[in-house]
Amino acid sequence: MGAEFEVFNQTTGDRFTCKEGQSVLKGMEQVGIRCVPVGCRGGGCGYCMIKVLSGSYECGKMSKRHVPVESMEKGEVLACRIYPKNNLVIECQPSM
Repeated sequence: MGAEFEVFNQTTGDRFTCKEGQSVLKGMEQVGIRCVPVGCRGGGCGYCMIKVLSGSYECGKMSKRHVPVESMEKGEVLACRIYPKNNLVIECQPSM
């Protein structure tokens, strides 16, 4: 049985769990949280942008157009392409 990590959205107060190797976006979707707009789910469209305030994660491939190095250094990443390595605190705006 793999590890599970808690993700806390500081903006809305929502909490959800991600299994090891599961993207933050997939964890949100499994519990019905609609924190960000969803597009391609592959790191190319830039819709599911969040900011990681604390915790560590692994990044999958993301479009440099939507997530330049400067953004990544500030923790601004795509929810579909990050995989928690421990508990995370994130910020995101609810989709309209």
